[in-house]
Amino acid sequence: MSENDYRNKDNKFDEYRRSFLGKGAALAGAATLAPGVILHTIANAKPVDEPVTSKVRWGFLIDANKCADNCNACVTACNEENGLTGFGRPKTDAQWIRKVTLRNKKTSHEISLPMLCQHCAHPPCVDVCPTGASFKRVDGIVLVDKHICIGCRYCMMACPYKARSFIHETITDQVPDVPRGKGTVESCTLCVHRVDRGEIPACAEACAKTEEGPAILFGDLNNPDSEISRRLASESSTQVRADFNLDPGVRYQGI
Repeated sequence: MSENDYRNKDNKFDEYRRSFLGKGAALAGAATLAPGVILHTIANAKPVDEPVTSKVRWGFLIDANKCADNCNACVTACNEENGLTGFGRPKTDAQWIRKVTLRNKKTSHEISLPMLCQHCAHPPCVDVCPTGASFKRVDGIVLVDKHICIGCRYCMMACPYKARSFIHETITDQVPDVPRGKGTVESCTLCVHRVDRGEIPACAEACAKTEEGPAILFGDLNNPDSEISRRLASESSTQVRADFNLDPGVRYQGI
């Protein structure tokens, strides 16, 4: 849906939100379209007009051991998928997923890993938002309703992961599925437009094609039979800033 389509709703926020929330999907898979061309999908995706359900909670498991220092495939894919254009402000340009380097002070060992919105079960950005623009879908995806975001940036201050950015410029040549607006806050949407039509997020799809192998695994954290749940149950993983008790939907290995 384009930005103009949203505007034509004449500020019917409740109608828009019901429509936005009324989508869902299930387990991850892949489909071969032609020799050498694979479309990574979420198998058994529900019709787009069927409401999402709390039975599903989408999330990532990111293996830092497979994330190469010089690889930015996930960042590039995210920028292209969501139409994120730089304006020459390296510290404040929109970047929904970024590579960070962690260094052990005792051993000097360094690792590189992607950092993004953690899609917390208890998101502080939602708690501090005065208008309700920041909200969490029942399937765990944290989003911003651009119609009622007033650009106060309380959510940016509340996020311990520095995962949100503010749009200073007028945005042109937008991607129809990802409306953005000057004066509003934004962050990773977990490629909700792709998830709702049965596809996996762009970063996970791009990472799976890299030489190192898939460092980013996407799936349903609530389904004990999903690959992500099986790995979390059998292998050690870490929550970034677990001391905050936010229950993030993004877990890491190798950090």
